[in-house]
Formats: sequence, C-alpha cells, structure tokens
Amino acid sequence: MATLHERQNYRMTIMRALYNAMEGNRPGMTGAKLRDDLGMPEQDLAAACAYLAGEGLVLVDWTTRNTPATVTLTHQGIRLMESEEEERD
Repeated sequence: MATLHERQNYRMTIMRALYNAMEGNRPGMTGAKLRDDLGMPEQDLAAACAYLAGEGLVLVDWTTRNTPATVTLTHQGIRLMESEEEERD
C-alpha cells in the first residue's frame, strides 16, 4: 500500500503526463501506457485515477478488471494544470 506522499505524487505525475500528452495533440493515454511510462504499480494507478476522476479532473474508461483502459484530462483538469504552469513561469 502506498503512503500518503506516494499517492499524492502518483496523482500529480498522472496529471502531468496527461497534460504533456495533450500538448502533443493526444487527447488521452491508455492505462497501460501510463503504467509503463510512469513505472507505477497497476493497483496504485487505478486508485490514483479513481481519485482524480472523483475530483472531476480526469475521465476514465475502465476495463472489466477495474483498471484504466483510457484516461483523459477534463476541462477542469486542464485548467488546473494551466494554472500550475503559470505559477512556475
């Protein structure tokens, strides 16, 4: 089981990966690509995506095994990432 800090880090890492993919003109990512690219355990990926979806930041299409098939930023998620980008600049 991931610690609170790890869970928070997983969620932000997913958001950044999706935001970067969006800049590359890809509207979303598969759960498998997120898992592989981020080196994240499947159970932690599913938990992080469920949390982010509950917050209205991402849309998730789930497989029958309750793992993310695809994950896409919502408008609210994009606005959050743009706001964070502006703060860094």
